[in-house]
Amino acid sequence: MSRSSSSRRRRQEIPLAPIDRIIHQAGAERVSEEAAVFLRDFLEKLAREVAKEAVEASRHAERKTVTEEDVKFAISRVQRYLCANYELARLSSPEEQR
Repeated sequence: MSRSSSSRRRRQEIPLAPIDRIIHQAGAERVSEEAAVFLRDFLEKLAREVAKEAVEASRHAERKTVTEEDVKFAISRVQRYLCANYELARLSSPEEQR
């Protein structure tokens, strides 16, 4: 029996337990579910952006296979974007203008 296309395309989420464990390992005594969900959602978005950049890099190199180098390149591109936007947000923050 084949699965329906909707069940194959269902969004898979990173389980909350590993996210909760990461926050605890960082020193938290307790972690709210909202905090774990928020971090999970952020990490999933970040992973999707890195994956898109890696796929683009492999296509640019006329390859079908995404390599570790593609992922490293993608991380550096996304990291530069995040850092630039963080710096812009920090500079435009009212607290930073004092």
